[in-house]
Amino acid sequence: MTAPVPAVPRFHLAVPVDDLAAARLFYGQVLGLEQGRSADTWVDWNLHGHQFVTHLAAERARRIHNAVDGHEVPVPHFGLILPIPEFQELAERLRTAGIDFVIEPYVRFEGEKGEQWTMFLLDPAGNALEFKAFADDSQVFAV
Repeated sequence: MTAPVPAVPRFHLAVPVDDLAAARLFYGQVLGLEQGRSADTWVDWNLHGHQFVTHLAAERARRIHNAVDGHEVPVPHFGLILPIPEFQELAERLRTAGIDFVIEPYVRFEGEKGEQWTMFLLDPAGNALEFKAFADDSQVFAV
């Protein structure tokens, strides 16, 4: 039987990690993602219907930062746009787990086009993640 095609295309993203056990703990237990297939050098994760893969890699890319709304945003980074209640629940889950934020949860561009909640953190391998939430979803691509 063939699964139905999702309404929105799903993305596939693979990131390097230096410790698969730490990745399993962080992505599986702290973030609560469902684990999919795996091998000795990689693990598939269900990131809200998207295929996210952690690959064992010895070398790391150099990270830079860009100034956005008075904060130094790590580049590269990835994450999800969540409903505000889910964003707040995740922020509390991360605080409870003792995760250090690169940028604490706050409202970015307050009172402007594209107003959004945002937070940045690092996984155990140093990959930067950003989670966002918009009160008005039509503002995701506002200019």
